[in-house]
Amino acid sequence: MMTSFATLTIGQAPRSDIMPLLSEYLPEESVTHIGLLDGMTPQQIEQRYSPAEGEPQLVSRLLDGTQVTLGSHRVEQGLQEKIDWLEALGCETILLLCTGIFHSLNAKTAMLLEPDRIIPPLIRAIVGTHQVGIVVPVESQIAEQSLKWAKLPKAPCFAVASPYLADEAKLTEAALALEEQGAQVVVLDCIGYHRLHGDLLQSKLGIPVLLSNVLVAKLAAELIV
Repeated sequence: MMTSFATLTIGQAPRSDIMPLLSEYLPEESVTHIGLLDGMTPQQIEQRYSPAEGEPQLVSRLLDGTQVTLGSHRVEQGLQEKIDWLEALGCETILLLCTGIFHSLNAKTAMLLEPDRIIPPLIRAIVGTHQVGIVVPVESQIAEQSLKWAKLPKAPCFAVASPYLADEAKLTEAALALEEQGAQVVVLDCIGYHRLHGDLLQSKLGIPVLLSNVLVAKLAAELIV
């Protein structure tokens, strides 16, 4: 049954890895969870969404926990189709569960919450001139992420650790590298990083650790009536 509020992941829903966090802020009875790749086989996903040469890459998670790499431009086309479909079903608020950069997504009547438009100015307002360190899932994302965070007063430093593949040691290594580079705040900038990741790093670092998905979920919760 469709509700007036929907989350839209670029993977498959429901996202068991982040559902505890979402349920903390978004009541289950008030939210419908939709995935771009719902019902698709690995072969169908590869055929439609595998990155073309030189295309920016996004990563997400399938229901079985598998990480998939997707082409950003192709994902944006698919997301727009899902947004149109959700609006046709009467959805009034759509929370995009992806922190990647999208350039032309739009909703005709619904409120569309895009983390790439919300999180950078929010982090800037929170940290001011402090040095930000950002953990991203894959190396190839850093160049585009630099554009996303260009309005920070100081250029951020980056480290790489996949929320789906990296173990605790790899994630800790990435965050410690940021602290060594002078980061005063660490941002885990992918929907796939969850509370346990944040708690782990907070126990290892002497600086604050922020999760993009927590910030956007808290804001989205204010729109549920």
